[in-house]
Amino acid sequence: MTDRLAGRTAIITGGAGGIGAATCRVFCEQGARVAIVDVDQAALDEVAESVGADLPAAEVLAVTADVSAEKEAFRACQAATDAFGGLDILVNCAGIRSYEPLAEASAETWRRVLDVNLLSYAYMAKAALPALRASGRASIVNVSSTYGVSGRAGMGQYDATKAAIIALSRTLAFEENAHGVRVNSLCPGYTMTPFHIRRGEAEGRSREEIVNQEAEDCLMRRWADPREIALPILWLASDEASYVTAANFMIDGGRPVR
Repeated sequence: MTDRLAGRTAIITGGAGGIGAATCRVFCEQGARVAIVDVDQAALDEVAESVGADLPAAEVLAVTADVSAEKEAFRACQAATDAFGGLDILVNCAGIRSYEPLAEASAETWRRVLDVNLLSYAYMAKAALPALRASGRASIVNVSSTYGVSGRAGMGQYDATKAAIIALSRTLAFEENAHGVRVNSLCPGYTMTPFHIRRGEAEGRSREEIVNQEAEDCLMRRWADPREIALPILWLASDEASYVTAANFMIDGGRPVR
């Protein structure tokens, strides 16, 4: 199917990252007008230029903002609605990581991870809801992680926020159902984003080695391409998922829950 989002407007946070950028491209392929939001202006411009070069009819607005601050979240939403005249879809995909055991986690790190990974989702939803309610067929898709439902050592702050995103999504779905806003969350598994490539290269591994590495505790034994996460996001954002709300989807290649 084509033009699944024709006439629709979307805003995507973390739009310069792997999943956010892939979602922008997929949405534009399906006819949406898209505002991508990130703190990295150069990376945002690169995404917008790349999509525009491949899809000349695409309408992409790059908004540089730190949505971990409530005022910035409201400014980003205002920029999108000013440019496109409304809003139908919100995809929250912003996120940062902190690699430290909980016994050593600092208050400063906790605050930053909570601000970006959780509070930005709450702020963006609050800012976007007036326009989303006016849409009549709006969708919010919150990107969590498989680690929001399974445990591991060393990234407790990140994992705690990802679990909270699932709970936040369900509560918001109950609250916004009467206003015609569907809310769902999605948990990607291993996804080969530019972040992981840069991290692997910093550790001395080649790009080919990084891209082709196996995912040992995944049934499919491989990492996802960001587009493989963007396509389920597209489905949740579209009218094809019109009977889906308050749900959480595991897009993980068959990772077992531990």
